[in-house]
Amino acid sequence: MAEKRDYYEVLGVEKGASDDDIKKAYRKLAKQYHPDLNKDDPNAAEKFKEIGEAYAVLSDADKRSRYDQFGHAGVDPNFGAGGGGYGGFGDFDMGDLGDIFGSFFGGGFGGGSRRNGPARGRDIQQYITLTFEEAAFGCTKKISVTRRENCDECGGSGAKKGTQPETCPTCHGSGQVRQVQQTPLGQFQTATTCRTCGGSGKIIKEPCPKCSGSGKLRKTKNIDIKIPAGIDSGQTISARGQGEAGSHGGPSGDLLVTVEVAPHKLFRRDGANVFIDIPITFVQAALGCEIDVPTIDGQVKHKIPEGTQSGDQFRFRGRGIPDIRTGARGDQYVKVSVEVPKNLSSKQREILQQFAEESNEKNYNKGRKFMDILKDYLNK
Repeated sequence: MAEKRDYYEVLGVEKGASDDDIKKAYRKLAKQYHPDLNKDDPNAAEKFKEIGEAYAVLSDADKRSRYDQFGHAGVDPNFGAGGGGYGGFGDFDMGDLGDIFGSFFGGGFGGGSRRNGPARGRDIQQYITLTFEEAAFGCTKKISVTRRENCDECGGSGAKKGTQPETCPTCHGSGQVRQVQQTPLGQFQTATTCRTCGGSGKIIKEPCPKCSGSGKLRKTKNIDIKIPAGIDSGQTISARGQGEAGSHGGPSGDLLVTVEVAPHKLFRRDGANVFIDIPITFVQAALGCEIDVPTIDGQVKHKIPEGTQSGDQFRFRGRGIPDIRTGARGDQYVKVSVEVPKNLSSKQREILQQFAEESNEKNYNKGRKFMDILKDYLNK
């Protein structure tokens, strides 16, 4: 397996980058490598997944702190089993530290924790793409998840139905074998995984034929995930208990679904606000008019005032995206751009030339406003 790249390197930011810098870098790269926009690039999907994984860690203060301290081992389930997802260090046994210190100080730290105790299942990370509208108003998405579940034949014990695992006679159920040696510096204590039971503390004499004694089966299941209104790119939804099954009675992990919002043909989003550019004609800008404006709720009528300039912006209160926490909606901003007519007819050219001549004369000699003069000529 290829070694994972540094998450800061993936997003192209410094280690001390602010949350805003990380979010901006993610949005830029996610748009650049979005699979829907790079259908001819076979590496785009993998790159997009790598970017999402990096953002999921660096955008979370707790995960980022663990990553800065321990690297990938602090947040990646592949560096240990049992802890799951971004929740910890897998099967790393803090009791082992006690054994190490005990070897120098005569065992003063006591024994370690049991490896065969209840262990939480791994989290499962998934990525989905939502349409602009799905993210704005929320929806329910069906996600296919392949995970390890407890065997329905043996209930997760690994033993054939009607039998039970037996306590390991070597480690007496602890899963560890300890040895103590006397040295001039004191007692030297070591603890190793029991070879007889492999650290489980149990011996299965008659394995379950369905799971071959593992207690787990790999299954694919469709899970309905409720997407809250107002979710944005890079945010993660947690479905509790929908990850892989735990061991020895431990709880299941979670399903972590990170979303990416696909670009819209008309709208742009910044937080809870929506932006759109609308072209209007030279005549509409000069004389004013009523136009249909697209919003995420549908078209609305809006009156363009006389003398509107290219770049003028209008605000539609409450027509934006719902806040994912409060439900309060942002605003929509409409920026107009005035289109200058092309390929004028001879009649149109003549009118404009007459307008130019008269406007110069009347603007200076009689003080008439430019828009009044233009209106006169356009209404002839």
